[in-house]
Amino acid sequence: MAKGRGSAVVGAVMACLLLLQYSEMARAAVYTVGGAPGWTFNSAAWPNGKRFRAGDTLVFNYSPAAHNVVAVNKVGYSRCITPRGSKVFRTGKDQIKLVKGQNFFICNLPGHCQAGMKIAITAL
Repeated sequence: MAKGRGSAVVGAVMACLLLLQYSEMARAAVYTVGGAPGWTFNSAAWPNGKRFRAGDTLVFNYSPAAHNVVAVNKVGYSRCITPRGSKVFRTGKDQIKLVKGQNFFICNLPGHCQAGMKIAITAL
């Protein structure tokens, strides 16, 4: 009987862990950057007032002939530069999961970042 009881406890613990993992995934939100206009100039203020969490997805909608999205570090964001090794997205419908902490994105086409085509997000 002790063996059966231990199996039941292990099964219950496993079920709780799976439920916890599923509830974390269910809480992840999807945000369209810039709202209806999408990823465009003067987007820097778009994150204001929103609460982001690690695992949330940002959707960047834009014309790939006119823009891109580059995941950069804080220096890249503040100076509007693309540090070596930065990930560049070019599909026009990019979906990027936020990591815990700071997340920075710019458009690195000439003058675009300087015109406010950049966002900084802190995910909890």
